[in-house]
Amino acid sequence: MEAQNGGGGGGSPVVLNVYDLTPANNYLYWLGLGVFHSGIEVHGFEYGFGAHDLPTSGVFEVEPKCCPGYVYRRSIWMGTTAMSRAEFRLFIETLAGKYSGNTYHLISKNCNHFTDEVCKNLTKKSAPGWVNRLARVGSFLNRLLPKSIQVSTISHGATCPAYSDDDMDSISSSIIGDSDVDELDQHLLPEAVVDLHSIHVSPKLPKDL
Repeated sequence: MEAQNGGGGGGSPVVLNVYDLTPANNYLYWLGLGVFHSGIEVHGFEYGFGAHDLPTSGVFEVEPKCCPGYVYRRSIWMGTTAMSRAEFRLFIETLAGKYSGNTYHLISKNCNHFTDEVCKNLTKKSAPGWVNRLARVGSFLNRLLPKSIQVSTISHGATCPAYSDDDMDSISSSIIGDSDVDELDQHLLPEAVVDLHSIHVSPKLPKDL
């Protein structure tokens, strides 16, 4: 279901914004595949997860549907949350403590894993499977490879594992320029030292259409 205003009763909308990392998505998308970045939009801001070399938060905040370095594709309505703006801010800064920039991994911990976890916490619904399907396929294939050539943590905020390291470097350099990385650095969130389980979440789901 596409993003829309209202629906599902009261509360603030939770919207998943999906972006293309490669023009090949124009073909792969119709096969249920693709190389995607995603961000979660709540209370007027969009939050994503990207890589850097430091053991600090890799979660960043941008204007909705305008994440630097990516081509916006579509928005998906996930439901609503009863969290106030202040409660959500505390929640997302606390969650950021689990997503340090130097822990980003193409297969096991990419931006789509982050948005999926936020969706589950706020609405009890998972992000659509096709958004991160290549990572799941890559995880299976990666386990079949010798350890010496398995995909490891990367140093740029690209997502999904269907390419070799050289291919991903090419995609990153062609889509995410230095100015884009610098811009994201300016919006990195601090980490809050709070137990996530102490934050009460009351999800409200939209009616299925």
